[in-house]
Amino acid sequence: MRRLFSFLLEDQFFLEALSRFQRALAKLLSVGMVLVIVAATGQLLLGIARELAPGQMPLVGNELIAVLGEVLTLLIAIEVLENVLAYLRDHAIQLELVLATAITAMARKIIVLPSSASDNPMLLLGLGFGTLSLSAAYWLLQRRKGDRISS
Repeated sequence: MRRLFSFLLEDQFFLEALSRFQRALAKLLSVGMVLVIVAATGQLLLGIARELAPGQMPLVGNELIAVLGEVLTLLIAIEVLENVLAYLRDHAIQLELVLATAITAMARKIIVLPSSASDNPMLLLGLGFGTLSLSAAYWLLQRRKGDRISS
């Protein structure tokens, strides 16, 4: 019994078990993200169909901003799925993809921001700083990637 217990706690066995657990969890998350993406796409298409129905003023003002917000939310979900798939493929987190997802999420937040947000200058300052920081990180990553290619 003691021998079996010590075998289970060996580093190689333990690390292999953890790796399998991570891969199974990533696969489960992938399936969940596909379901979310399918549901969000259906919701988006239904919303657009409602806006284009006769008698409606199609996609003007707040309705257009809401649809753009839903489209960007769908793109973010697709990027998150791509992050999970990249992890499954390469067994590593791709920083470029994570930054692109974060930039898309920040852009969505700014686009759907209500006009009353101008009453909160700290929020606007924070969003601006966050966008600038993420963009700078992405630019630095691209520059570093370009330096490696030209070497």
